[in-house]
Amino acid sequence: MASTGNFQLLCLENPLLASDSTPLTTPPSDDSVLQKYSLKANDAILAEESHMPIYDDLLSRKHALIAGGAAQNTARGAQYILPANSVFYIGCVGKDDYAEKLRSACSAAGLRVEYRVDETQPTGRCGVVITGNNRSLCTHLAAANEYKLEHLQSPEIWDLVKKAKYYYVGGYHLTVCVPAVMALAKEAAENKDKVFIMNLSAPFIPQFFSKQLEETSPYWDYLIGNETEVAAWAEAQGGDLKGKSVQEIAMHMAGLDKVNEGRKRTVVITQGTEPTVVAVQGEEKVREYPVKTIGKEEIYDTNGAGDAFAGGFVAGIVEGKSLEESVDMGQWLARLSIMELGPQFPFPKQTYSKA
Repeated sequence: MASTGNFQLLCLENPLLASDSTPLTTPPSDDSVLQKYSLKANDAILAEESHMPIYDDLLSRKHALIAGGAAQNTARGAQYILPANSVFYIGCVGKDDYAEKLRSACSAAGLRVEYRVDETQPTGRCGVVITGNNRSLCTHLAAANEYKLEHLQSPEIWDLVKKAKYYYVGGYHLTVCVPAVMALAKEAAENKDKVFIMNLSAPFIPQFFSKQLEETSPYWDYLIGNETEVAAWAEAQGGDLKGKSVQEIAMHMAGLDKVNEGRKRTVVITQGTEPTVVAVQGEEKVREYPVKTIGKEEIYDTNGAGDAFAGGFVAGIVEGKSLEESVDMGQWLARLSIMELGPQFPFPKQTYSKA
């Protein structure tokens, strides 16, 4: 019988599957939607009123329905690698058919979900516009924006929290329920054997939610982001950090004050096909891990590649792998993901082996 986990990894963020359809994808060569809704080719934003027609618009075009939400993608990715019953995910959905489709998709991936159900808002949606190897995400949180601390602290859910050893939170949730994020952060810091992992998620998080992000920073055991996100963080900090290299910014972030001084902070920065940069608190220089690239003809959709990397990396940390192998696991899962439509992974399931 295959081994099973004990739900040691908890993931929190914003589950997304629109009540009409989401994420939705346009044909890879079509940039008319970007122009119509003033979107950038490789970006992630929260939808404003002017963006609302995009969801019906995309539904009328060639599209696909895929379970989304960055940390939920990461949770599915980690569960893809880890033994059964290793990961569970929490967030908020509406009371509608699309929430049930979301549950079904996660169940098929072996992911346990414990959603708060909001009866006033529909399940959230995210339009994904693919152009070449770029993707633009436009998110309407809807019910995902209604997550409450009370759900996290309910006896059934908090019992799962107490039993988990690793907490992963996507930065997008800083727009929703900071008290829930901080409850997990403090629970990890107060129990020295627990690990708190944060993902920056998108440039607009450090740009426009810098105070909320700063509140979490003393609790980061691991911080994951990409080169654009850390540049946005440095810009928001101002001073001498503006214009610094990814390596310099990573070193600075690793050295920030930390509540749990017994665990060194690790900052992990992806750069697409450029080397993954890792800075460890107290070390004099960064580590860099080259990316094993694949041919352009093998790339189908880069949407969710960063989420997949985080899933593989976090799975490695949960399994007690070295930093080097955990990064390799992240890069491996990201490669699998970009050969699929959307943030998905191939089935029959492939097994990671160190190159």
